[in-house]
Amino acid sequence: MKTPDNKHRILILGASGFIGNALYKELAPYFKTFGTYHISNKTYENNQHFFQYRVEEDDVFEILQAVKPSIIISCLRGDFHAQVIAHQHIAEYVATHDCKIIFFSSANVFDAYSKYPSYEDDKTLSDSIYGHFKIKIENMLLRLPKKNVVIIRLPMVFGTQSPRLKEIKNHIIEDTAIEVFPNLIMNVTTDFKMTQQVHYMINRSKHGVFHLGSSDLVHHDDFIMEMVALITSKSVRFKQVYTTNEDRYLAVMPKSNKLPKHLHMSSTELLEELDNYINYNP
Repeated sequence: MKTPDNKHRILILGASGFIGNALYKELAPYFKTFGTYHISNKTYENNQHFFQYRVEEDDVFEILQAVKPSIIISCLRGDFHAQVIAHQHIAEYVATHDCKIIFFSSANVFDAYSKYPSYEDDKTLSDSIYGHFKIKIENMLLRLPKKNVVIIRLPMVFGTQSPRLKEIKNHIIEDTAIEVFPNLIMNVTTDFKMTQQVHYMINRSKHGVFHLGSSDLVHHDDFIMEMVALITSKSVRFKQVYTTNEDRYLAVMPKSNKLPKHLHMSSTELLEELDNYINYNP
């Protein structure tokens, strides 16, 4: 573990995205933190700590050589095949340097299991292209030395800048129906809580697989309706989507790698937290 005098050099791949940007804001005051962005942007171009990186065209190795990170955080988006190649190069770098990879995966690595929530040591199995892609990278990274790898599986993530919340607000403004899935049982988290959890993992040199969802389960339709009620008091239309006649789970619950209680969150606390930030008057 690095001492305060020898701080980690952290490279966040995908630092201009919702999750990556939240991580950058949390970690930059404490560590030498660098990030990548995809689309040309004056703010990032003028920041010496940001590198333009297009996963479909650019070689990640050049950025790794320039930054020499002790921790790589990957929350990249983009072409799946290009991402797999990029993570092969990252894995090679981690294997030959004093470096750790923190990879952001998804509850979708379990989307073929619908009868119960999923825990860290459960076998991954997916019916979706996205889930298959995440499993492929997880398996690649899990072949590295254990102490060099953190895999974070996230459920739905909400926050003031989250694409999901923006989409809900747009539906309210345009008076279009918001899709809800009455049979979907899930857990949730916020960018604020997730960044605190990652900061703790870095400080404590954690490794392994972590499920960073709320400590309770919620039905998708109930949760979205409660959230909408926080945003507006006007009548909103919902489109109920039934993908199955039975309840199905898409939830990642912690069992073997639990974090301290002050880093836990319930779905109710999430809604309270969002309520403090939502300033919207349709």
